[in-house]
Amino acid sequence: MPQKFKGKYRIQSARAQWWDYAKTGSYFVTLCTQNRKHFFGTISNGKMELNKIGEIVDREWKRTFAIRSDMNLWMDEFVVMPNHFHAIIGIGVNKYNIVETHCNASLQLQPPPKNKFGPQSKNLASIIRGFKSAVTIHARKTIPHFAWQSRFHDHIIRDKKSLKNIRQYIFYNPAKWHRDRNNDNGLWI
Repeated sequence: MPQKFKGKYRIQSARAQWWDYAKTGSYFVTLCTQNRKHFFGTISNGKMELNKIGEIVDREWKRTFAIRSDMNLWMDEFVVMPNHFHAIIGIGVNKYNIVETHCNASLQLQPPPKNKFGPQSKNLASIIRGFKSAVTIHARKTIPHFAWQSRFHDHIIRDKKSLKNIRQYIFYNPAKWHRDRNNDNGLWI
């Protein structure tokens, strides 16, 4: 039975409960538009052609790294598709994901405790929340009904082979759009 919070049922988190998402690492994320509507442009000859909102997504993703410089983020492969967005994002060692302790006059770096329920800041969820918010604010100036799907998918990248495969998946995503189940679902804006 799902737990209740303030008398309402909570939706179970899609995040890995055993992982701290503020931790140093690389993450593959996928964000979809609400009802998978095609807000970001079209695919033509295997290439993504961004419209005005697609350009906002591209710009705000790139800005994410500049405005969160204190988190030591790095940008890897990403693509804006007609109704979703794929990216690899890295979180490096920073003051939010290490704990400094003094022991015998030496400085030791220790990992933070595991993920806990509560306010989420300076982690993957807060990065994605900020990105989605910025895109929504700017996109609604053009299309007032623009919206994201409420959640996002993530995958913790654990090795070089996985990283290589995900990079290729992202890079070739526009060329494979004709085979995607969401490429012609009548949800154009």
